[in-house]
Amino acid sequence: MTMITPSTFLRRALLLDAACCLLLGLLMAVCAAPLGWWVHLPLALLREAGLFLLAFGVLLAWLGTRPVLPRWAVLGIIAGNALWAIDSVLLLLPGWIAPNMLGGAFILAQAIATALIAELEYAGLRRSAAAAMA
Repeated sequence: MTMITPSTFLRRALLLDAACCLLLGLLMAVCAAPLGWWVHLPLALLREAGLFLLAFGVLLAWLGTRPVLPRWAVLGIIAGNALWAIDSVLLLLPGWIAPNMLGGAFILAQAIATALIAELEYAGLRRSAAAAMA
């Protein structure tokens, strides 16, 4: 099966992901300098990650409103979210960056939130696949 009809659960998970990406992306892109000062994270990292999140959020919002979705696209979003969460934790390894305690908490909080959203999207995908097979 290549196309799925997204369940309401999947649609809401995608739109939640979109809203989180857009809000965090806006914060990181527009307020990179003051945020970087507070959390001791590199300005370029915050700004570029914020711009990426803004673009990704727009894509998620668009996908969340489509009547049918390619299964591979949803799997790609889930894998991308999982990779983002893992990479965020790896970023805290010594020698990569040197955030303060607040910065470390900021990175861990968004990593955990991203992993939870990926799990919600996976659950929504499973519900969609089951509905499409009936």
